Amino acid sequence: MKIMVAIKRVVDYAVKIRVKPDKTGVETNNVKMSMNPFCEIALEEAIRIKESGLATEVVAVSVGLAQCVDTIRTGLAMGADRGIHVEWKGEGLGLGPLNVAKVLRALVEMEEPRLLILGKQAIDDDCNQTGQMVAGLLNWPQGTFASKVVLDKEKQTVMVDREVDGGLETLCLDLPAVITTDLRLNQPRYATLPNIMKAKSKPIKKVTFEDLKVKVKSDIEVIQVTEPPKRKAGVILSSVDELINKLKNEARVI
Repeated sequence: MKIMVAIKRVVDYAVKIRVKPDKTGVETNNVKMSMNPFCEIALEEAIRIKESGLATEVVAVSVGLAQCVDTIRTGLAMGADRGIHVEWKGEGLGLGPLNVAKVLRALVEMEEPRLLILGKQAIDDDCNQTGQMVAGLLNWPQGTFASKVVLDKEKQTVMVDREVDGGLETLCLDLPAVITTDLRLNQPRYATLPNIMKAKSKPIKKVTFEDLKVKVKSDIEVIQVTEPPKRKAGVILSSVDELINKLKNEARVI
């Protein structure tokens, strides 16, 4: 069984985000980039499924600029068998979840995996939409916000525990299916030096939007990107009465 994992190159989670001077977006020049943390969890889960003998191949795919190859190499060093890079030249304002979902649908139709795993969201745009959209385009069952995944190869089903407001919800999905991963699903491994060296010889196939017959179209226009307002310093109050007075007369919340 083949598993496909979508991974995204984003600004590293430890980097302080800076807005461009012209306020058209976030500064990415000379900024450390890395794999989206939720995508790392998705890839780790796919690799664990393969290590358990329930899958034969893990394919890491990424859509984006030429530098995405480095992110795919990281995925190969973690344990993916091969990679696919759909190169995007950076025209326009951005790809957006729907365009990425259309690309993933085309890749699924080309590769025919039985399971597609994604991170539930990317930490740069926080859209949380791509997994749901690609499941809709493929007409596949979906298990989002997965905190536990159990695959039954004989029955061709997958049990997914997903986190909801009221607790945990368990779904039984018929394969093929789409899963999006939450933080508590697993702890991703670090790529060791020997595996990093091995990853250099693993194949990465480059395809274009034209090869996949996908036309990129953006229906969203970004007007302006601004930093959030700075918070005022907190104050220490001497009594409950003073707290109530400030909540009533200054904050006006009671």
